[in-house]
Amino acid sequence: MNALPIEDMSKTYIEHSMVIDNFVIKIGSQMKDSLCRVFSDGVPYQWKENDDKTIIPDASIVCNIRDRTNVSLTGIPRFVMEVLSEATESYDRNEKMDIYRKVGVSEYWIVDWRKKQVEIYMFDFKEDDTSYAYLFKKVTEKNKEELQLVMFPNLHISFDELFQLNGE
Repeated sequence: MNALPIEDMSKTYIEHSMVIDNFVIKIGSQMKDSLCRVFSDGVPYQWKENDDKTIIPDASIVCNIRDRTNVSLTGIPRFVMEVLSEATESYDRNEKMDIYRKVGVSEYWIVDWRKKQVEIYMFDFKEDDTSYAYLFKKVTEKNKEELQLVMFPNLHISFDELFQLNGE
């Protein structure tokens, strides 16, 4: 049996992983007594609304971890974060955002470690019950004190903590 080579689609920099780790460690430490859990990349989700295709967010917060198959979560995360890389930026901004909107994710962060900015998107419904995404807030160095999880107001990570790279 020949094993297929693992293909690195994103060609990501280590800073990509550092931002994810910063988020998961900081937020995870605040969720000890919660029914919700924070997961880093590597945790697959599978939803019927996405034709049961597997999708792996960079980070997610899910409160229904009992909803699962053997290897995938089937519950809808309330929060998802994607950290941009050159190879995946278009996918994260378009197809992935559309999937998250369609399945019912409430809050979606697109984090750009190069520009040091966080785009916070929310998903809502029109009067005809169709969902849509809107940019709730863009956080940069200039308004960094405004970084806040909307769906989890008791959880906190500062802008500087999120973007702490190379032991700065």
